[in-house]
Amino acid sequence: MAPTAEAQTYSLTSGKYRADVAAVGAGLRVLEYDGSPLTETWEAGTKPPLSAGLVLAPWPNRTADGTFTFEGVEHRLEITEPARNNASHGFVRRVEWTLDEHTESRVEQSVDIGTHEGWPFSLRLTVAHELSDDGLTVTASATNTGESAAPYGMGFHTYVRVGDVPLDECTLELSAGTRLPLDPVRNLPVGLSVPTADTEYDFRQPRNLEGVQLDTPFSAAVPDVDGRAKHTLRGPDGTATVLWTDSNFGWVQVFTADPANDQAYPDRGRALAIEPMTCPPDALNSEIDLVVLEPGQTWSGTWGMRYEK
Repeated sequence: MAPTAEAQTYSLTSGKYRADVAAVGAGLRVLEYDGSPLTETWEAGTKPPLSAGLVLAPWPNRTADGTFTFEGVEHRLEITEPARNNASHGFVRRVEWTLDEHTESRVEQSVDIGTHEGWPFSLRLTVAHELSDDGLTVTASATNTGESAAPYGMGFHTYVRVGDVPLDECTLELSAGTRLPLDPVRNLPVGLSVPTADTEYDFRQPRNLEGVQLDTPFSAAVPDVDGRAKHTLRGPDGTATVLWTDSNFGWVQVFTADPANDQAYPDRGRALAIEPMTCPPDALNSEIDLVVLEPGQTWSGTWGMRYEK
């Protein structure tokens, strides 16, 4: 099955679930259950607003000043967030990925990162989106195709919603007990992770999101009996969108898009991103949960989403 040329997306269906996945950035453009949206979307063939749905690799979030040292060698990346003097979100969110397989319920795409300014490491990424009666499962892998060790991190800029319910009428529950404090000017880490218990960042129990502003990396995910950490956005009628991660995605960046911050999500205003990540912001420098792949070595991880009532 091939995508339409003008849309550059691959359609998936399974039971009451439907998804569209873009070729550019391997982005999740649509996820629906019985016609009700579980994610924010954008017009096919256009640039996703606020990087919605896109893959972030070989590092998620920000690298301070675009510089990092790996195995004693300093590297200088291109600055892609000039206002904050950071290198942001890696190299693959704006490139067209190669189609490896497309069936009724599954699409697999891949991309060779290659070398870039300040990045002499060769990696091949593969991302598969698959629907089943249990919802969406995303399986990601990275292989070191070069001749030396390579640092690596990955994230997905996933926006969640509960049908057409406004965000301020929803509650959020996070399977996380710590957060990494950020400098509010440059959005870079300051210090080590701190407990969220009994603070404004405590979402261990559902909390209403009215007026809540977040751009926060959370860690210490608490797995359920199936080994998954679950993060739940729930509407007032009890229906919910659940985003889950395995242990290889041990971080989530939670971000509220908001007109008050000149970052409104088009046609929605306030919107919520729950971004599965393998490591926190600036991990190329802190090395916190940074993956190091030896030549020929492969890393893989999974996360997913489902409707719940």
